[in-house]
Amino acid sequence: MAEAIGLGLAARGRSAPNPNVGCVIVSDGEIVGRGATQPGGRPHAEAVALAEAGARSKGATLFTSLEPCAHDSERGPACSDLMVEAAPARVIVALQDPDPRTAGQGIERLKAAGITVDVGCGAAAAAESMAGYLTRMTFGRPRITLKLALSIDGKIAMPSGTSKWISGEDARAHVHLERAHTDMILVGRGTYLADAPRLDVRLPGLEDWSPRRALLTRGDAVDGWETLHSPQDVYRLHDVNDLLVEGGSATATAFLAEDLVDRILIYRAPIIVGEGKSSFGYVGLEGIADAHGRWRAGDGRALGVDRLEVYERVRES
Repeated sequence: MAEAIGLGLAARGRSAPNPNVGCVIVSDGEIVGRGATQPGGRPHAEAVALAEAGARSKGATLFTSLEPCAHDSERGPACSDLMVEAAPARVIVALQDPDPRTAGQGIERLKAAGITVDVGCGAAAAAESMAGYLTRMTFGRPRITLKLALSIDGKIAMPSGTSKWISGEDARAHVHLERAHTDMILVGRGTYLADAPRLDVRLPGLEDWSPRRALLTRGDAVDGWETLHSPQDVYRLHDVNDLLVEGGSATATAFLAEDLVDRILIYRAPIIVGEGKSSFGYVGLEGIADAHGRWRAGDGRALGVDRLEVYERVRES
């Protein structure tokens, strides 16, 4: 299952609007098929793995990070039907699909065909790998990650607005990897005018993974950019699983004030700016007590001279 989840995780940012699923087929102790959801969402991971395994799927054990779909599409048959036809002996599923078109029906279809089905293996890791899709299914919007490059004292720029570069090369490379695994990047109009950001992926071999670009603005549209007029417009992004907000301060504040941020990436540089531009403005909290318990510290690691800090929004399930 770890292998299946890893395959799906590598496809994050390429599979939307479908989930980034991974699948592995094992026969006689040997992996005979591997698959991940392909760019644009088709073929599904299970279809790719079954095609690779061929006749060796019969009697095998199939591991998939998400319940196989139960609905037909003009782009391909339901994966649960493909599995019934391939006849594995056992299917191990990490998570049930919350999509109402499947939502348990895929599992029941397999059981009805005499296939043993187990659910829950690797569930936590699978949920993290597909957090964007699951957030969209739960809240009707993408999972939103806010990225900030900060000094030790929490500044994003000098008083003049100069911010290039706060973080070092290793941190910037990590940002590009994050971009490669997101469906859309958003900045505010001020950042667009001041920095003319490309927002592309500049890692060797991943240049084609550059995501769609969006602008938060009340002004006119810009060629090559999608427009959001307010943070609430994320609820109309039905084909985006993961949205990365890269700035600036007003845009970050707007998303935090609307409580739309699910994850914060802070790239902390070992510098002190002193007087400079702060990372956030007023986000709607009236007291310190209101600020506690809202965020949980996650991953933390050194990136060259800088430090990555990851924080996850604590929400009721």
